Amino acid sequence: MRIGQLARRSGVSVRALRYYEEQRLLESSRTPGGQRDYPEEALERVQLIQDLFAAGLSSRTVVELLPCVSTGVATPAMLDQLIIERDRIAARIQDLTRAETKLADVIENVSAANVVQD
Repeated sequence: MRIGQLARRSGVSVRALRYYEEQRLLESSRTPGGQRDYPEEALERVQLIQDLFAAGLSSRTVVELLPCVSTGVATPAMLDQLIIERDRIAARIQDLTRAETKLADVIENVSAANVVQD
């Protein structure tokens, strides 16, 4: 698929896809006319990259860890990094869940009569 189609299907800008290629996060082949051509699997790869970025991983960390995804093989250092990142994400989820619970309690305790109109 062409870069525009991948951008539409993934919800990621063409500029971001080019950046992913520059950072070695994503690969494409080239048509005889020089246009980027992505395999169908690129969509899943872009979604994974987006998820990892949303979880707070840097592009450098993602570049280091993506080979594990592709091959299913990791060095001991890669495995350690995967565990560190997973644990960091789990801690962040706990923090967010705690904040969500506190906000839900506040919302529940505020009655409609206590809401001040603008």
